[in-house]
Parts: sequence; C-alpha cells; structure tokens
Amino acid sequence: MLVTSVVGARPQFVKLAPVAEALAEAGINHRIIHTGQHYDERMSQAFFTDLVIPAPDHNLAVGSGGHGAQTGEMMIRLEPVLEQDRPDWVLTYGDTNSTLAAAVVAVKLHLPLAHLEAGLRSFNRRMPEEHNRVLTDHASDLLLAPTQLAMANLAGEGLGAHSRLVGDVMADVCLRVARTAGAPPKPDGLDPGAPYVLATIHRAENTDDHDRLAAILGALRAQPIPVVLTAHPRLVAKCAAAGIGLGGGSLLVAEPLGYPDMVAAVRGAAAVVTDSGGLQKEAYLLGTPCTTVRTETEWVETVAAGWNRLDPGLSLVDTWAAPPRPAAASRDLYGDGHAAQAVAAALASAG
Repeated sequence: MLVTSVVGARPQFVKLAPVAEALAEAGINHRIIHTGQHYDERMSQAFFTDLVIPAPDHNLAVGSGGHGAQTGEMMIRLEPVLEQDRPDWVLTYGDTNSTLAAAVVAVKLHLPLAHLEAGLRSFNRRMPEEHNRVLTDHASDLLLAPTQLAMANLAGEGLGAHSRLVGDVMADVCLRVARTAGAPPKPDGLDPGAPYVLATIHRAENTDDHDRLAAILGALRAQPIPVVLTAHPRLVAKCAAAGIGLGGGSLLVAEPLGYPDMVAAVRGAAAVVTDSGGLQKEAYLLGTPCTTVRTETEWVETVAAGWNRLDPGLSLVDTWAAPPRPAAASRDLYGDGHAAQAVAAALASAG
C-alpha cells in the first residue's frame, strides 16, 4: 500500500509528524508532497527538523499568492506527480489551500481520498478555511474525525457512513513534545521568570481591516504584563502595508517559533491571545487559558470546558492577561494520544 500525504502549511507539518511515524511502524509505504504554501525557513523546514519528519519526496515550491492563483498553481503541479505515483490513498490534512488542491486533483484522477481532521465546522462561510474543509469532506472517500462533535457534523451532512473517529493527531505530538520541551526562548526586554501573555494574530479577518488590526495591536500594547507576539509573516506584511508599527507598550515582537519552542512558550505563559485554530487547542492541552479573537471556533470543546473564550468585539481586553482559569481540564477530549496509529489502521483496513 502507498499513502501520499499532501501538506504545505505549518499546522499540517505538525499533524504529519506522528502520522509519518505511525505509517512507518505499520509498514505502509508513505510519500510526502510539500506544496510550498509555507516556504519561510521558520514556517517550514524548521518543523521537519524539530519534529524529525522525513524530507518531502516532492516540493512543488508554489509559494504565496491569492487564493485562486495559489490553489490553481498547486493543482497544476500536483497532477503529474499524483498521476505518476497513483497512490492507494491521497491523505489531506486540515483546511488550507493545499488541502483543497489535493482533494480536487485526487478526485479528478479517481484516486481514493482521505481527509484527516474531517468534520470541523466554524459555520462562518466568510472564512476560506471553512470552504476548504467542507468541500474536501464532501469529496473524500474516508473521513478521519478528531472528535465526537466532528463525527456528528459529518453525520448531519450525510457523510457518516465513511467517517471514522480516530482522535486528534495534534494532541499526540503536542503532549509528546511537552514531555521533553525545555524553557521557552525569551525575547529581548522580557525578564527571566516574569509572567507574560503569548499572542499570535494572522487571520484575514483581523489583518485585512487596518482599523481592526490597529485596535488589536493597541489592546495588546495596553496589557498590564508583557505580551510576546510571535509575528507571522502575514502579520508583518499587513502592518508594513498599512503603516502600522509593531511593538511598543507591553508588546514584545518575536520571530515565529519552532514547534518545541512554541509548546514551551504556551506552557510557560500566563495566558494566550490568538486567532489560530491550532494554538487554541494547544493552550487547552497544556493548561493555559486562552482568548480567541474571532467570532467562532472549530474547537468548541475548549470553550465549553472553560479554557477558551471568544472575543470578536475586543470587549474582554481588560482580562486578556488574567482570564478565568477552570479548576481542571479533561485531557481526553481529543483522544488518548494514539490518534496517528488509529489513522494508519483506518487507512489499512479501508484500503
């Protein structure tokens, strides 16, 4: 059996790490195609190195671009590779343009398609990621869901017959890395041992509107303790285009972190402020309260458990640095830490 994984962005590299290991342990041939959606060293190669992921068999080097141009170029470059290899499964991850491109090419070539992290829904149709995940789910032959709620969403859309509950592979890798991660790196200006907020902002709804972007950064600057902002390349570019300065006040700007350093930084933070999907879940798994600057989340379990709050209107800024902390977190919402093995078993049995 040959499984071909198609990845291209930071969250997908994290998901790929335990899956690649589990497929190797199961004796399943595995090839990796990197679309090049994230190509910055800190957002790409660093993850392959830190998480000991095998080097990609193909790097399509697509780079950045508008949604249509980027997705279309991925499809153009993916098609001959998949046509030549004709794997038993094309395995897609998450909800990026790389996910959708792989899905469309696979079904056009009549190749079996599996979607890992299937069934997540924000129900916000303005998000490109929502369209990517819904379209990929409805094109797929095997849906690998991380949670019971994701399974319910798939069943509600008539997709229950080929859905499997496997757990969340990001929980596998996050908890494993947390056991060995050292102290987080400290940006200049942060005293050792001082409490801090960890922040990331990169989504279009928060960066494309210059007034909203300025308001979010202003709220971070005004926090009563230091805020370490790991600056995604998209954020840096949007601030430069809008003439909005980074830094100032409580805000300490840092470069994007490798995954082990990011896990250590989340674990050591007093709180997290983010619009990232994955970081909300990592904060929950690591026991750090989170505020999400969005109208909705795919990881609704974190909100229901009290470890995550939605603050689209920036009405909670006075407590961003000290949000409520529940008494305890249930660590089994996202599986038992063996989701990747369940993925390998599902692919083998369905193949």
